[in-house]
Amino acid sequence: MPSGSFISYARVSTARQGQSGLGLDAQREAVSRYLNGGDWKLLAEYVEIESGRKSDRPQLAAALAHCRATKSTLIVAKLDRLARNAAFLLTLIDSGADVLFCDLPDLPAGPVGRFMLTQMAAVAELEAGLISQRTKAALAAAKERGVKLGGYRGEDRSMTVQRARSAEIRGNQARDRAEDVMPMISLARSRGASSLRQIAEFLNEKGVKTARGSEWQANSVRRILSLNDGRGKAPRSA
Repeated sequence: MPSGSFISYARVSTARQGQSGLGLDAQREAVSRYLNGGDWKLLAEYVEIESGRKSDRPQLAAALAHCRATKSTLIVAKLDRLARNAAFLLTLIDSGADVLFCDLPDLPAGPVGRFMLTQMAAVAELEAGLISQRTKAALAAAKERGVKLGGYRGEDRSMTVQRARSAEIRGNQARDRAEDVMPMISLARSRGASSLRQIAEFLNEKGVKTARGSEWQANSVRRILSLNDGRGKAPRSA
């Protein structure tokens, strides 16, 4: 039986479907049936109104961030509600969050499930590789015929560039946690939290922990906001 905490993600293709509930009700029912029984808690639901062909999914990004922040599992009614292209599915696999699909009940959460999803995406990735191979062969044949092709534009690998890149990577790693938590902070603000203390209380109520696994305080919220490149002005502490 399912156990632990879950975040639900649903997607419909049109605003009309989103407003009427058409399609959403079936997805919610599938999630409800899957979670029937067991010791589990559904923390939140995120609904996306977007075509399945597009990879820009702000609600999915927020759902994954919520999953990482609370160590929850993302649950989706059907695989095709989430992604229809291999590149996007692989991005999901690399997100660090576990995902369950109600229409794939034998697909487990955790590393085994991610491995199986990788295999599903591998078929499409193979086809992309074969297309690339055929393209390269066509370019080579064109070069033999005397067609002038673009020159090599390799990456600048000077030590200065490498040191700058290393510093950038370290900075990005320091901001990863902030980026995961920022959607929850935005949600807190939308629910009326206007101070650092109120945001901290909201995060604690939602089960979100700091990077060290402790409760949030006003100062820890301030540090997250400062790590987020100043995207939002820090509210007052009181």
